[in-house]
Amino acid sequence: MNPDKIPSKGSVVLAANHLSYLDPLVILVSLKRRPTFMAKESLFGVPVIGAFVRTFSFPVRRGRPRPSTFREALDRLKSGGLVVIFPEGGLSADGSRLDAKRGVGMIAAMSGSRIVPVLLDGTERALPVGARCVRPAKIRVTFGDPVEVSRRGTGRVYHEGITQDIMKVIEGLRRGRTGAPGGHRSLTSG
Repeated sequence: MNPDKIPSKGSVVLAANHLSYLDPLVILVSLKRRPTFMAKESLFGVPVIGAFVRTFSFPVRRGRPRPSTFREALDRLKSGGLVVIFPEGGLSADGSRLDAKRGVGMIAAMSGSRIVPVLLDGTERALPVGARCVRPAKIRVTFGDPVEVSRRGTGRVYHEGITQDIMKVIEGLRRGRTGAPGGHRSLTSG
């Protein structure tokens, strides 16, 4: 863990890989700032878990997010908030990586917020998809260097490019790299 990578104030998007339902809780306890998670709509009605989700999240309709979802994220970032996004948008049944959605790139570009990439490792062993109980496992959370995103670009291709670059940074964290591809600390191309 290296939570000092997260700016102590100002708008920040945390972009993390997603391995387990434990991921939001692990990120929450790793931070010194209060985050807001973007969480799938159906979790808000789940007993017990729903209370946590309602306290720390706002809903996202998967597949076809509403414009109000993006407005909510942008409003929270304009207020200097910290918004956590799982770019993959869900969990795979076998723990493999899913294709990332462009939302993280779009929100970061529209808000001008920095993105802090986050690598989670071990939560898939502590609470695999389909498991009912948490198992003992070593969990590691690695925060990468904050990445600046240019607000000059727009459009689907630009936003998808930012998202793919962030996913590469997250994969690089697994190999011990903390910065953006090529050693750059900013993403300006799509």
